[in-house]
Amino acid sequence: MQTQNRINQLFSEQRETGRKLLSLYFCAGCPSLDGTAHVITTLQRRGIDMIEVGIPFSDPLADGPVIQSAGTVALKNGMTLATLFAQLRAIKDEVKIPLVMMGYLNVIMHYGIEQFCKSCVDSGVSGMIIPDLPFADYLKEVKPVADRYDLRVIMMITPETSEERIRFIDEHTDGFIYMVSSASITGAQKSFDDAKQAYFRHINGMQLRNPRMIGFGISNRQTLESAQQNAAGAIVGSKFVTLLNEAGGDADVAMDRLYEALER
Repeated sequence: MQTQNRINQLFSEQRETGRKLLSLYFCAGCPSLDGTAHVITTLQRRGIDMIEVGIPFSDPLADGPVIQSAGTVALKNGMTLATLFAQLRAIKDEVKIPLVMMGYLNVIMHYGIEQFCKSCVDSGVSGMIIPDLPFADYLKEVKPVADRYDLRVIMMITPETSEERIRFIDEHTDGFIYMVSSASITGAQKSFDDAKQAYFRHINGMQLRNPRMIGFGISNRQTLESAQQNAAGAIVGSKFVTLLNEAGGDADVAMDRLYEALER
């Protein structure tokens, strides 16, 4: 088992240097079943700090059309959790940055939470994001198991999450808090309006114990800089998934285009 969880290590270094982080999401199994290793190793080589590996699911409630479509393609390609873990195990020794599994509760519970956590450790995964996991169930069912395997369960907050709730989440989680830019589904946005900016500043002013990463809608310089000014870094999902599809699964080409988009 790792001496220190890689998520905690990353944010500890970030606090010391002040360097803003960039995390990417992609859906395992899309556009091709066997592309997982190529995407992860390429993103690591291209300077990405953390990767969210999406577990495809037939009914992804929090996701917009881009990620929904990616999940559909991945399932048609035959991606399963067992297949994904096997792919991650094959590159475990090469991957030095934190990997976070992102998937819905139904899939993970079907696999078995204990087995899921064990497979995460065996595959070099440092944490998980389960968007539809009720907080009470997290505290009672998931956190004790995850803690035993030194895995971080990352919780999401939105502009509609109360301050009391945010402080409760901050008290009972570790790693980082996923700060959703809006209460809507995932998808690229051209800019963040005044209300979102005010929300970012408000959370920033709460002096939470956990660092925050801002996601949903990061697709250009304006949204990237706005997120980075008000958090430890930004998470890009739909934009990268689109570019990866357009590049036929070539992660180097997708990264060239992403960095270009984030400069505009």
